Amino acid sequence: MRIDVLSIFPEIFSGFLEASLIGRARAAGLLEVAVHDLRDFTEDRHRTVDDVPYGGGGGMVMTAPPWLRAVRALSERALSERPPSAGDAPRRILLTPQGARLDDAAVRRLAGHPRLLLLCGRYEGIDERVRELVVDEEVSIGDYVLSGGEVPAMVVIEAVARQIPGVVGLPESVLNDSFREGLLDCPHYTRPPEVEGRLVPEVLLSGNHAAIASWRREQALEATRRKRPDLYRRWLASRRNDGG
Repeated sequence: MRIDVLSIFPEIFSGFLEASLIGRARAAGLLEVAVHDLRDFTEDRHRTVDDVPYGGGGGMVMTAPPWLRAVRALSERALSERPPSAGDAPRRILLTPQGARLDDAAVRRLAGHPRLLLLCGRYEGIDERVRELVVDEEVSIGDYVLSGGEVPAMVVIEAVARQIPGVVGLPESVLNDSFREGLLDCPHYTRPPEVEGRLVPEVLLSGNHAAIASWRREQALEATRRKRPDLYRRWLASRRNDGG
């Protein structure tokens, strides 16, 4: 899988792309990530990417021409690298608080695309015509505002990378992640068996795999009910709809 990123601060990604799971995935050839400086697609000597908003108001707005040139150039480059097909064009994603909330289902869907192009806005936002002309979808990581799309892009990269076969050492750990069945994950324990008077639940030491699986399921349900009642209600509704 290949992910391209457009940003005016490409240096933000350097440590993230070299470390831990993402670094290992890239080294193994399972994931390719390229970060591009939007300013390389400007045409003035000041490498300008923003301007004052029409209608007034505070802040600056990212101007459309550099984005249009960049997205189209990277999309055309992707198509030229292999024989053209519907799957070769990158899915072009704008990271914005106005986008659809990123969840596990969305992550798995995005992981099904061979190429993604992530657009990281800044300032007061991007000229609306960029959305209209070269964006396939908008994605948000939460109902709050950050200084730019770089951190959300990292979230997307990390979440999607976990879905690529071979990236996570134990595939079952991905299958058991929180949200995979609409529930939070169960509690986990490791050595030592006692910490400040708190013991590991006895069932986990029993060696009875059926009992352990049942306990983990019950704990996942209880954690979801207590911590995320919205998810729990949704899970209950899905069970009723499925006749479960």
